[in-house]
Amino acid sequence: MSRNGRWERTYDRIARAIRYIDERRLEQPDLDAVARHVHLSPYHFQRLFTDWAGVTPKRFLGFLTVAHARRALAESASVLDAALDAGLSGPSRLHDLFVAHEAATPGEVKARGAGLDIAWGFHATPFGRCLLLASPRGICGLSFLDEGESRDEALARAMADWPAARFVADPERTGDLVARAFGGGADVPLRLHLSGTNFQIKVWEALLRVPPGRLISYGALARAAGCPGAARAVGNALAANPIAVLIPCHRVIRGTGAFEGYRWGPARRKVLVGWEAARMLGEEPSQSPSTSRME
Repeated sequence: MSRNGRWERTYDRIARAIRYIDERRLEQPDLDAVARHVHLSPYHFQRLFTDWAGVTPKRFLGFLTVAHARRALAESASVLDAALDAGLSGPSRLHDLFVAHEAATPGEVKARGAGLDIAWGFHATPFGRCLLLASPRGICGLSFLDEGESRDEALARAMADWPAARFVADPERTGDLVARAFGGGADVPLRLHLSGTNFQIKVWEALLRVPPGRLISYGALARAAGCPGAARAVGNALAANPIAVLIPCHRVIRGTGAFEGYRWGPARRKVLVGWEAARMLGEEPSQSPSTSRME
């Protein structure tokens, strides 16, 4: 099986397992029950999960508890202050990948893509199948297909953001960008082409400075964007984020530690948060009583 095929099948099983555990969190299902739900033996599920995440299911779920999320918010404060103080003009780190960005001018936003050629392609990633859009200036869209959504529906939804542009299927170019984004580091920045209101751009720029494995609250992000007290407006800007993962809105959670309100689904947010946390300095997550009884 190809790497893309493995990515897609593995993510589907991981996401189904996370949803199953969420739906039965009061029961705290054990490893055998979760493995049965995704049609694997306990041994094969444990191995699949550990190969994908780098940690056991039990340790991974520890990163998703409210207690761990609250502690992560508190611990992130000093790290985020340093990152945000570094400024917003340089490239941001995403794992071993540099990400740089360029914002469309107000005139270009108003033109809604007129005169712009946008390449598109569908590709498998470790977090589900995605649709990637790229203009000559960089990635301008990265979205995950909703459960049951067809490719035609996903493409039509993405085209609505650039209604006057000319869309060209170019899976070779978009596939190279997906491989760079999800398959390892790069020697040059992976460029993003952002189009939004001034406020949205401010929020997205601030978000680009949040390091992998860290979490930030809506209120803290509003302050980082220079708009203290605008937490609700920040939430709206995140909902309009056209570039999943690379503009990491999955790292923004409520101050209570609750994981809610992610554009590409709560299970995918938890998968992303846990996957990044598992790669951060080898830190042990807390094991609260609400953690599933898996080894």
